[in-house]
Amino acid sequence: MTCVYDGDTGWERGIKWRLLAIDAPELSGAECPRELDIGVRSRNRLIALMRDGYTIHWSGSRDRKGRRGRQLVTITLTDGRDAGRVLMTENLAQSWPNHGNLWCN
Repeated sequence: MTCVYDGDTGWERGIKWRLLAIDAPELSGAECPRELDIGVRSRNRLIALMRDGYTIHWSGSRDRKGRRGRQLVTITLTDGRDAGRVLMTENLAQSWPNHGNLWCN
């Protein structure tokens, strides 16, 4: 069972993951009210997208944030779409790496 924390982070069977190549707004430590609002919408949208089924593809790489880093993954929905790309298309995430906080600037 997957636990989604925000629009780009979750856990699967106790392993913390991060979506590869996207950056969703922060829920914890949001720099402005708009970032928090879009962060909640991004998380809720990812949960809704995954509700009908998905496959997590483990890249074998880790991000550099934190002591151990999160496993980098992509999530393919049952209709074949990439969940991260859907979030970017709907302006609920941006590509990573990036420069600056898109949601507060």
